[in-house]
Amino acid sequence: IHYENPRLVVGCVAEWEDRILLCRRAIEPQYGFWTLPAGFMENGETTAQAAIRETSEEAGAKIIIDGPFAMISIAHINQVHLFYRGRLASPDYSAGEESLEVNLLRPDEIPWSDLAFRSVTLCLERYLVDRSAGKYSFHESKIDPL
Repeated sequence: IHYENPRLVVGCVAEWEDRILLCRRAIEPQYGFWTLPAGFMENGETTAQAAIRETSEEAGAKIIIDGPFAMISIAHINQVHLFYRGRLASPDYSAGEESLEVNLLRPDEIPWSDLAFRSVTLCLERYLVDRSAGKYSFHESKIDPL
């Protein structure tokens, strides 16, 4: 039996001193656009381990996971995107092979029109609302085809 199941993309909204870590993509799809550090989960790792690994690979940053934050189903491309909330362990970061550059940005510096994926936009919007309210919830959403 050969199964074709959805792929799990895992990432993190990681902060340092109220600034959010974003990466500018050095790969397709969406080369040159900004995203949260995230990528496909690998066999043999937990979702939290995947978020930590992807943040290290793409942004050269070590993070502390605070908890799951958003799960976004994207059925038309057979993916589920899971984002954690986290903090940088230190202000050290650097662009990995899949990133042109990495920056810590205040909310007013986020390049909203240059975000790579609708799931990232949705996650960041909800994150900033929760952060303003001082209380984080878990958010479940779906994205339909355009």
